[in-house]
Amino acid sequence: MSLDYAVRCTEMLLAFAFLQQSAEHLCVPGERRLFLPRIALSLLLMAGFAAPWMCLALLIQAVFILQRFDGPYHGGSDRMGLLILSCLCLVHFMPSLRAREAAFGYLALQVLLSYFIAGWVKITNTEWRTGRASRDVLLFSAYPASESFRAGADWSRSVCFASWAVMLFELFFPLALLSPQALVIGLTLAALFHFVNACLFGLNRFFWIWLAAYPSLLWLQQRLGAGR
Repeated sequence: MSLDYAVRCTEMLLAFAFLQQSAEHLCVPGERRLFLPRIALSLLLMAGFAAPWMCLALLIQAVFILQRFDGPYHGGSDRMGLLILSCLCLVHFMPSLRAREAAFGYLALQVLLSYFIAGWVKITNTEWRTGRASRDVLLFSAYPASESFRAGADWSRSVCFASWAVMLFELFFPLALLSPQALVIGLTLAALFHFVNACLFGLNRFFWIWLAAYPSLLWLQQRLGAGR
């Protein structure tokens, strides 16, 4: 996967993620003036029209959204969107190929760290190791989990197993970079993880925005392999 192709895939996936996020705000009159321009810019970016400038315009427009909501109000998904946009702008406007590769490689590194750090924080927490944290998520989450799914919180062994499965996957995810096959498997499992969270807990923003960063990992793995 060439750098240009990976960047283009990232742009298209990011634009789709922004369209999905922006649609949630169209029913709020006071927010349309912020998100209608974002929809227009995302459509132009998806079409490949003046991509460098569309990325820059989206980044500038994101500043106004941050000001309106006093920060990244959707937490990690908004931060990942800003990270991807910033790295894309650097890729487009850096003067040398090495600098462009460094910017895109930085995005891939941050994706790896996002999983590893999440796993590390969980595994150092007693409540996650015992499954208590996962049980609390099932019982008290404000997201629209079904009542039948919430009943699964009583299955202590299953909940504890699921907690350990998630923690170990996140901790060992960086090892997926060792081979193309391992990376494909790792990204597939990661996408499935985000999809399940979107279906069960309503965390739909995380699914598309993390998928938008995956081309950087595919490119980096191939780039590192070519350099050996």
